[in-house]
Amino acid sequence: MKIMKKYGFNMLWMFSYYGKEPQAVNEKQLDFIAKHGFNFIRVPTDYNFWTKDFDYFHPNEKVFELIDKYLEECKKRKLHMCLNFHRAPGYCINANDREKHNLWTDEPAQEGFIYLWEHFTRRYKGIPSSELSFDLLNEPPSVGQYEFTRDKHEYVMRKTIKAIRAIDPDREIVLDGISGGGEAIPELADAGVIHSGRGYAPFEVSHYKAGWCGVKDEDWITPVYPGVMHGKQWDKNALTEYYKPWIEVEKKGVEVHIGEFGCFNKTPNDVALRWLGDLMAVFKENGWGYSMWNFDGSFGIVNHGRPGAVYTKIDGFDVDKALMDIMLENMIK
Repeated sequence: MKIMKKYGFNMLWMFSYYGKEPQAVNEKQLDFIAKHGFNFIRVPTDYNFWTKDFDYFHPNEKVFELIDKYLEECKKRKLHMCLNFHRAPGYCINANDREKHNLWTDEPAQEGFIYLWEHFTRRYKGIPSSELSFDLLNEPPSVGQYEFTRDKHEYVMRKTIKAIRAIDPDREIVLDGISGGGEAIPELADAGVIHSGRGYAPFEVSHYKAGWCGVKDEDWITPVYPGVMHGKQWDKNALTEYYKPWIEVEKKGVEVHIGEFGCFNKTPNDVALRWLGDLMAVFKENGWGYSMWNFDGSFGIVNHGRPGAVYTKIDGFDVDKALMDIMLENMIK
């Protein structure tokens, strides 16, 4: 029996700490996702939810009970859950200055990173990989940022994979591409893991006027698609060309999955739909599953708020049905 590739959403229940409590699982959202044919939930987490004062080695087990609940509710609905460190000891793509250590240079961060993944591996040993995977680190940086190099990244990831495999040899593991997830990592093609790419190119379309990008509103160019931005023609052919490095990695025997994609809500919805339609068509042509950031929110299919969007009430949610239909049409079942 052929198993459908993984298609779904990022759920931000434990995404970013900043002194707040983690969210309980939203069962109504999971019911909707499962009912409409999706099968994958990525859960980006922030280690600060279970750690105090950069003590990586004495986590609060009560918080892990909530992650247990996320997993249980996903399992009930036959939704694969991918547990991810969005903020890990010593690194996060957002507000990295909050970290005491540097994951790429400091032993305490590296040891804490491995220890926490070992902890989760022991906790979930026996849960089959059809139900649970580990995405070790969200969106490593570009070479040169935070003293990051490909060699340092490979060292940390291989050491962590080895530690996980020593406890649970069959656990499905995912590695994000570097440079914010978008750049392929052929040096890790033999690691026996899934490689996770991103669907955010061109950035002028996907992140137009996103405040956390450090660009003033007046400095963004108006997004167009298809069309020319910064002297480059963006269309389906350009998207196909953009993913060639990932296709080359796949030829080495690597499974590729697009762990995040989506369009921020300042881009006009007609532009977003044209781009997302071509983007997901490219994913389908390459046989890749994908996971939208997010479900209900500024990048999602529910209440995203993009100018010109039309919503349909479905199972109690205000859904951009045109967008959901594009997602469903580009699944491989």
